Amino acid sequence: MLAHHMSATAAETPAPAAPTPAPASPRLMSLDALRGFDMFWILGGDFIVTTAGRMSGGNDQTWTLFGWLAGQFRHKDWEGFAFYDLIFPMFVFISGVSVVWSLTKETQTHGRAGALQRVVRRAALLFVLGIFYSGGLTKEWPDIRVLGVLQRIALAYLGAGLIFCLVGARMKALAGVIAGILVGYWALMNFVPIRDLALDKARLAELAEKSGDSRGAIALKSETNPSATANSRAWAKARELFRQTKERTTGQFGPGHNLANHLDFQFLPGRKYDLFYDPEGVLSTLPAVATCLLGVLAGVWLRREDFCDKWKVIYLLSFGALAVIAGFAWGMSFPVVKKIWTSSFVLVAGGYSAMLLAVFYQVVEVWQRRDWCQPFVWIGMNSITIYVANNLLSFRTVANRLVGGDVKRMLDANIADGAGNLLVALVGFTLIFAFVNFLHHRKIFLRL
Repeated sequence: MLAHHMSATAAETPAPAAPTPAPASPRLMSLDALRGFDMFWILGGDFIVTTAGRMSGGNDQTWTLFGWLAGQFRHKDWEGFAFYDLIFPMFVFISGVSVVWSLTKETQTHGRAGALQRVVRRAALLFVLGIFYSGGLTKEWPDIRVLGVLQRIALAYLGAGLIFCLVGARMKALAGVIAGILVGYWALMNFVPIRDLALDKARLAELAEKSGDSRGAIALKSETNPSATANSRAWAKARELFRQTKERTTGQFGPGHNLANHLDFQFLPGRKYDLFYDPEGVLSTLPAVATCLLGVLAGVWLRREDFCDKWKVIYLLSFGALAVIAGFAWGMSFPVVKKIWTSSFVLVAGGYSAMLLAVFYQVVEVWQRRDWCQPFVWIGMNSITIYVANNLLSFRTVANRLVGGDVKRMLDANIADGAGNLLVALVGFTLIFAFVNFLHHRKIFLRL
């Protein structure tokens, strides 16, 4: 569907079949602003909304504005889509848009070989930084998370960057690669047989008890994370039950009961975030590359000189809306699930990301209304820096030292329960903005 849409778009316009990007141009402030807007929520903007929701008495069952918003800032347990499920894939999408600007310039300066080296080098550094972010080597093996958020960004960037270096700005070819990845992932998840076993602690403990292994059942119930424990009895019992399961099934997409999760259990070393598997697992990295390539496709479109800004915005909005509709339609047979990054999820998240990019491009680049987004630009131009700095320093912890304790309790008692936490969050963001503003004004941009 995606490839068909892009083919139809090319046929209906006078654009050349394989447009080449325009010469290197300055950074898009709208892209930096959108990246900063995205990072704002990652750094804790969600805490402000959810705290305000609790102060207003809102929850998922009320019709209050903050109650509804608070619900949007909680990840879906498995199937479905909330605004908070957009934050991570939108960052991957934005990385794809940036690829077009950075690698086009790199290719013009150092050739394709130089661009390929840049992609591999940056991906490797991001991957190592991701392991450091997750705790590095502070704990003993296997209590080290090999895959995580930054590692996924690194691998998605690596795949999309290499493809862009080889394919270039040919929109039909890029759309074809994206369609191939999404359909291929769906086929693997849908048709490859797996053991008919859900990797769930309670279910595995029940099976262990039925087999007469009470010690194994107790271990499964008591161990916090078997994947992180050396010589884990629970992990050994889970592997035994997994091997003993002879029944096979296909087309399963439930938690711990799908191909992606089973492959993580079998082959992903180190600590798994979800005990037996990881939301940033091995197989689900493939559709994450497609998310990044959707950003590449959007970046190629924005750099074209044969369309005015009006039509760039219209096409981004139209493509985004069609992708969202197609994603939810596909979701009826291949559910929209962030934790296994289903193909339907890629389309829904990519569609919303494209529409937000269109809005930011219209406001910041076309209407030239830029004052409001400066704090987001400061964050966006040092996004990885502030992400890691917040992990090491925790600006909210510093804020708690400034306005916690009696000040926090006084606000809770005299204004509303949660007012103290809200002040701590606001002061924390004041410190964050002050830090990135300091870096920006001194032109310190730490890029890998």
